[in-house]
Amino acid sequence: MRTASPWVRREVGTVTPAPSLVRADLEQVFRADYPRVVAVAARVLGSRDQAEDVAQEVFLSFSRSTVPAEEAPGWLAVAAAHTALNLIRSGRRRASREETVASAEPRVAPDVADDVVVRDERSRVRAALARLPRTQSVVLVLRHSGLSYAEVAAALDLSPTSVGTTLRRAESALREELSPHATPQ
Repeated sequence: MRTASPWVRREVGTVTPAPSLVRADLEQVFRADYPRVVAVAARVLGSRDQAEDVAQEVFLSFSRSTVPAEEAPGWLAVAAAHTALNLIRSGRRRASREETVASAEPRVAPDVADDVVVRDERSRVRAALARLPRTQSVVLVLRHSGLSYAEVAAALDLSPTSVGTTLRRAESALREELSPHATPQ
């Protein structure tokens, strides 16, 4: 038995999704929230290019969701933070595998420059952020991306007072992760 295809042929060689599969509010939400989604992801990743890739994934997920448009800003910000953190975590695992392979090869020390030091420090912060509990890391990212306590609370379904407590604990945990005595995992 043949089922109806969700794809519609427009012209020879082109296939586009049937109109019923695209959220009616997607373009409006995209135009309103894309800059913030990219900003949240960029804050986590430190790379606008990677942040735009994350934004693409987040909006694709949103397009498949049933999240009401009114709740989209918070949902998108949280999804951007989660997706970016997942990218860091997967990158860390990949880097570990690549390090294992590269350890057999002779190493060449690069010249020391300020931008290398800055990049290394940012990398340390991102790695430490990825080691924090998910709620703490997301609260940190969202708050330092410009969201108010109320917006963070709404996005994560927390009370505004618990956002402050979680934020203080997250900042303390991040400082601990970054202390010279902390051992990377």
